Amino acid sequence: MAAITPTQYAQMGRTARDFESMFVTRMLESATAGLKTKGSFFGGNGEAQFRSMLNEQYGKEIAKHGGIGIADAVLRQMISMQEALP
Repeated sequence: MAAITPTQYAQMGRTARDFESMFVTRMLESATAGLKTKGSFFGGNGEAQFRSMLNEQYGKEIAKHGGIGIADAVLRQMISMQEALP
C-alpha cells in the first residue's frame, strides 16, 4: 500500500478543487447561455464578452468556499486509487 505524503495530499486537494471549479464554471455557462441582455441597462456586447470570465471567477470562488461537494468526492476517489497502488 502506497503512503500519501502531506505534499501529495495537498496537491490532490488542489486538483480536486480545480476540477470542481471547472465543473461549476461549465454549469454556470450553460445556465447563462440563453440570457438576452441586449438593450437592458447593464447588457450589450461588453456584458456578453465578459460573461465567461465572470462565470469562471464564480466557479473558482464557489469551489474555494466549500463548493457543491464534488471536490470532496474526487479527493476521496484519488486517495483510494493512490492507496491501491502497489
